[in-house]
Amino acid sequence: MTILGWILIIALFAVGLAGAVVPILPGALAIYLAFFVYGWFFSFQSFGAWFWITQTLIVVVLFIADYVVGAWGVKKFGGSRASVIGSTIGLIIGPFVIPAFGLIIGPFLGAFIGELIVGSSAGKATKVSVGALIGLFSSTVVKIVLQLAMVILFFIWIGLH
Repeated sequence: MTILGWILIIALFAVGLAGAVVPILPGALAIYLAFFVYGWFFSFQSFGAWFWITQTLIVVVLFIADYVVGAWGVKKFGGSRASVIGSTIGLIIGPFVIPAFGLIIGPFLGAFIGELIVGSSAGKATKVSVGALIGLFSSTVVKIVLQLAMVILFFIWIGLH
């Protein structure tokens, strides 16, 4: 059972870290679930209140940052609310419509179309779309760093207890 427990934990960590790049994967929630798998297979005694508070705060920050950083990129380049919404829709739908490149093309086109809908010029819409990509890449970096911190804290925490 020990091997099965570790296989599940590592698989959840892998899915979680992949979720930083692939929006249809559960990301931080998979990593968070791995902590419960560890508790069920081994023991919850290693985890104290500070572990759960810290990890929960990181998850909350991840969810907030995911939206805020992406929207920041669009807004920083002069985008409207419509381009923020379009970029978000493109991020969700893009990978399904264009499997290989939809993750990048989706937010770009979504922001572009959103900006055109509110009457912006094609030049401004392009500029805002670039901002959407910068926000996407920035958000991805933030997610990777915070999710790696979750995993590293887990191993430090179980090593200390």
